[in-house]
Amino acid sequence: MATTLTGGNPHIIQLPKTPVVAPSDPQTIAQQWLSSLETQLSRPESLNINELFHDESWWRDMLALDWDMRTLHTAADIQNFLGKQQTKARLSKFRLQDTGKFQPRLEQVVDELNWVSSMFFFETAVGTGTGMLRLTPAEDGVWKAYSVYTSLQELSSAQEPLGKRRAAGTTESMPGGLAGGTWIERRNRQKEFLNEEPVTLVIGAGQAGLNMGARLQSLGVSCLIVDKNERVGDNWRNRYRTLVTHDPAEYTHMAYLPFPQNWPQFTPKDKLGDWFEAYANLMELNVWMQTSILSAEYDEAAGQWVVVLARGDGSQRTIRPRHLVWCTGHSGEARVPSFPGQEAFQGTVYHGSQHRDASEHDMRGKKVVVVGTGNSGHDIAQNYYENGADVTMLQRSGTYVITAEKGVFMMHKGLHEDGGPPTEECDIVGESLPWPVQLALSVHMTKKIAEAEKDTLDGLRRAGFELDFGPDGGGIARAYFTRGGGYYIDVGCSKLIIDGKIKVIHNPGGINGFTDRELLLANGDSLPADVVVLATGYDSMRTTVRKVLGDKVADRCSDVWDLDAEGELQGMWRPSGHPGFWYFGGNLALCRVYSKFLALQIKAVESGLSPGVRQ
Repeated sequence: MATTLTGGNPHIIQLPKTPVVAPSDPQTIAQQWLSSLETQLSRPESLNINELFHDESWWRDMLALDWDMRTLHTAADIQNFLGKQQTKARLSKFRLQDTGKFQPRLEQVVDELNWVSSMFFFETAVGTGTGMLRLTPAEDGVWKAYSVYTSLQELSSAQEPLGKRRAAGTTESMPGGLAGGTWIERRNRQKEFLNEEPVTLVIGAGQAGLNMGARLQSLGVSCLIVDKNERVGDNWRNRYRTLVTHDPAEYTHMAYLPFPQNWPQFTPKDKLGDWFEAYANLMELNVWMQTSILSAEYDEAAGQWVVVLARGDGSQRTIRPRHLVWCTGHSGEARVPSFPGQEAFQGTVYHGSQHRDASEHDMRGKKVVVVGTGNSGHDIAQNYYENGADVTMLQRSGTYVITAEKGVFMMHKGLHEDGGPPTEECDIVGESLPWPVQLALSVHMTKKIAEAEKDTLDGLRRAGFELDFGPDGGGIARAYFTRGGGYYIDVGCSKLIIDGKIKVIHNPGGINGFTDRELLLANGDSLPADVVVLATGYDSMRTTVRKVLGDKVADRCSDVWDLDAEGELQGMWRPSGHPGFWYFGGNLALCRVYSKFLALQIKAVESGLSPGVRQ
């Protein structure tokens, strides 16, 4: 049953091989194990989990036991963690899921690995939670936990007004009754924060900021969202003309408000921008557009920020929020390299973030070089080709390629798909395994996807395109969560490469410099060009923090993204290292999922339950 580490990366693991044991009743196995766990947790002073966990087991916790995201590996570490946390967390009243897909069942996960899995529910000293257990048999046939997940879902002192708890909505039922004004009169005062200071200032009105604002307001935490753009949704509208989301609709819902049933599977950028604008209005979010930060200082003694905002009408406003949530995009500042001789180049050079649409110029016969082979590089190359340009992609290192037609849907099969389980349950299951285990499972999924997409991958290889499946073959999951890039979700460009319509030059040394009309490559070759697009990626969010808030704040913040020593994402969605400062970002689905956990952390700080910093 050992889970062994391989190579120099502590997060590349081998999944265990389970003995062939056919469980007679998954329900009984799961219930007996969960009852035994509850018995042990009821006496933390004499806690002994040896009979419940394999030596190489895992436990992932989101706020139920500690006010942070934690991953524990090995029974000894789990024992120590529970012994330290359970006295104050007081997990109790465990109950198995008894309906739907995630009640106790036997799953064949991959070859030679089977487990009994189930969702379960519990209470804590401060609220209620949901978890997942995955049990595998030991050599003697005893079922023990390979992985356990616990997550705080609601605070008892701050239950959200959902369903039967929804607000009445009548003027008489609002605080102060009619004397306080009608709904619209209250909204107008609230949006401008005429009578109060916002507890939380959210910087950025994209998917991160909007999800964050909706979650905070549902918990009763006042929130102001500011953004430099003219309209909500412009962060998508202002991107290149042909952009469409690469994740399917069922995966990309926003918090509380899923897309309609007739929503397209992949959303055009302008349609998504309009949805964001409608979402902000429907969720009654307080958004100030055309607003930027002039200065922000943290008052240590008062435990609050002093932020000076410049508004679109030329006025300034000083606010004093206790929390600042940085939602400017998981990628920070554009990474723009410069090269010898570039100033002499007679053509056009720009970063991919500045691309709008090739149709704005007559590109027929023009030579375009796109430097970089991630999502943006492919989309820009395809856009130029479709407008008559002679396009070459310059590739330094390999890229993982998966198609939107097949591979993307294979990844979501059984969870976020049409006719699948409720989104809330899928979100719990989807995040319930520690990242090292998820990445190990993704190795097997990546192999299946590669078999299904063999013709595409073989065609790319023949065209000279270098593929990279990751150091462990983990594919898109490892590329995204460790690098934040290095992959392409194919929506048409791969066929153009395979057919020779877009050329690829693989040159690990990259660019040595420019002449007036050419790129000089490290291998000694030259490449004529009229337009060079640097699709060279972005630095982390911390670079934007440093640029806007200065070194004093940035130096106290942790790095953000990539996996830390435990296997959790650094900095993101959790204490950042700086009091009252939080990073928040990711794709639409991650913003929906983790906005709940970050909102709970902020509410816990405001309720005196958590210090808001790592202990």
